[in-house]
Amino acid sequence: MNKFKIFSIALIASASVAKAQDLNQAKKAIDAEQFEKAKSLLKSIIKAKPSDGEANFVLGNVYLNQSVIDSAKIYYLNGLEASDKKNLNYIGLGQLDLDGKNAASAQANFGLATKDMKRKDVNEFIYIGRAYINSTNPDYTNAIASLKRALAIEPQNATALLTIGDAYYGANNQNDAYKAYRDAFTADPTLLRAKMQLGVLLKGAKSYDEAIKSFNEVIAIDANYGPVYRELAETYYKWARNKPSTRQINYQKAISNYEKYLTLTDYSINSRMRHADFLILVEDYKALEVEANKMIELDKVNPRIYRYLGYSAYENGNIDVAIKSLEDYIKVPTNKVIAKDYLYLGFARIKKGTDATGVIEPTAFEAGLKDIKKAVEMEPLAVEDLGDFGKELFGKKQYSQAAAIYELSASNLESKNYLNDNVYYGISLYYGNANKAAGTHDAAALEKGIAAFDKVLVASPTYDEAYLYKGRIYNLLNNDDLIIKNYEEYITKTTAKGAEELAKPATVKKIVEAYNSIGASYANTDKTKAIEYFNKSLALDPANTYASQSVKALK
Repeated sequence: MNKFKIFSIALIASASVAKAQDLNQAKKAIDAEQFEKAKSLLKSIIKAKPSDGEANFVLGNVYLNQSVIDSAKIYYLNGLEASDKKNLNYIGLGQLDLDGKNAASAQANFGLATKDMKRKDVNEFIYIGRAYINSTNPDYTNAIASLKRALAIEPQNATALLTIGDAYYGANNQNDAYKAYRDAFTADPTLLRAKMQLGVLLKGAKSYDEAIKSFNEVIAIDANYGPVYRELAETYYKWARNKPSTRQINYQKAISNYEKYLTLTDYSINSRMRHADFLILVEDYKALEVEANKMIELDKVNPRIYRYLGYSAYENGNIDVAIKSLEDYIKVPTNKVIAKDYLYLGFARIKKGTDATGVIEPTAFEAGLKDIKKAVEMEPLAVEDLGDFGKELFGKKQYSQAAAIYELSASNLESKNYLNDNVYYGISLYYGNANKAAGTHDAAALEKGIAAFDKVLVASPTYDEAYLYKGRIYNLLNNDDLIIKNYEEYITKTTAKGAEELAKPATVKKIVEAYNSIGASYANTDKTKAIEYFNKSLALDPANTYASQSVKALK
């Protein structure tokens, strides 16, 4: 009988150890971003032991990380029915409250999670800290406070140190984040994420060379640690964006590292979507279209795939597919539509209405512009994606349409393209009127052009071409005083640049234009000054017919 009891206890202990090992394997899979593997392990644990509250909680967290809210909530509620560590599931429900901006309810749930804690328990504090960090409405102050409670009990708890490092990083406290990550890795040298995060800090500081060295140190420890390749991919991507001369080679390195990351994680629909998001960042639309079509074969009902297909089809010239895919995505009320969806749909509608010569059918342009305006209403900084499209229209001499696009982007002072877009806005308005017959110019549009160049001069006082264009616009408006004033300003500022600038043929041509325009403006009021300026023009360009004929006429 005694032998039987000992054997039974041994079996129970063995089962408990096996369960703990399985849960630890699931947590390792999560850290390695092998989410499908983790879900499979956790479901097996729950099936074998439905009373396991922690397995339900961790599985709920995986689903929440993947934005599958309904499934996350189901597992949290199931976990509350468990007999073992059910209190952790209140933390999951608390994060859902935080996501819903219900801080009071979150605090109540966190209180339920911690009320029966033993004196030396720390995991609840760590999980609560993580909930504050991972929420769609993060609260780093409360995260740090919770994690400090854990570290007061276990100062060398590597998971708590890693998590507080993430909280400091989110709060832009780089120094304390660095110390926490370093201490976490010292406390547990197998915790590769802590060492990896040291490289993430360097990436954030734009020290791309040093970040890559740091990530390669992680690879030297474990070449199969998948997340480090994702970080490498993102580092090469950011390097390419911040230093365009490295764009081609660094984009390729970004793509190859992301593909390596995928081979070490999983090829589920979720990982494929992460891959698709990255392909958009590195502008590999051919690969994106291939991936989107593969995803449709795997999962014909996931609506986000139509976003990817819409973007890539547009970039690859398949305009009909782009319009249909994006319309199918946007029209479903439950789909989370973003500004970029409307931008691409607007671009596609305009392209659809453009003939072989570049002329755009007016109703098609208005329909596309309507979608583009929706995008800007949703996200004002969506205007940063308008510049290239505006330049394309400008290059095809569709000046009024280009101006309509630039009018949106030129009005946003926060846009990184604010200066450049105002220049193109003003130039588009000028060229849209330059070839019109006298008396048919759109005076209101030309005044907007002047206002755009005034904004340019506030943002960049040394952009002398603004005075040149203002002079040209006032020429169209027949305002002699302001023609003279702006062309004189252009001449003065250009002359101040010195002999080297004045020797350039392009500069000479513009100064001749300025002298001729000033001379023409004086012609009816001060013939002497008019002749003076036409002679200045002839001194630079003796063959200038307009100047020579004007001098003869004035004499």
